[in-house]
Amino acid sequence: MKPERKRSLSIAGHRTSISLEDAFWEALKEIAAEEGRSVSALIVEVDSGRGEINLSAALRLHALAHYRERAK
Repeated sequence: MKPERKRSLSIAGHRTSISLEDAFWEALKEIAAEEGRSVSALIVEVDSGRGEINLSAALRLHALAHYRERAK
């Protein structure tokens, strides 16, 4: 698996960097496209509900949950 790729964006007015493997970036792009929104909007939603877990882990878990639900 390729190493993590870091991307920077603004969430709630502050800059942050997120490190994810390419497969997860692609999954988030697919999920966002299916939902008719941007990857940034998806990330903001996941960020708002993640609690104490770090954002990269929350995004990975969101992608996993999405594809598990789809597989049912």
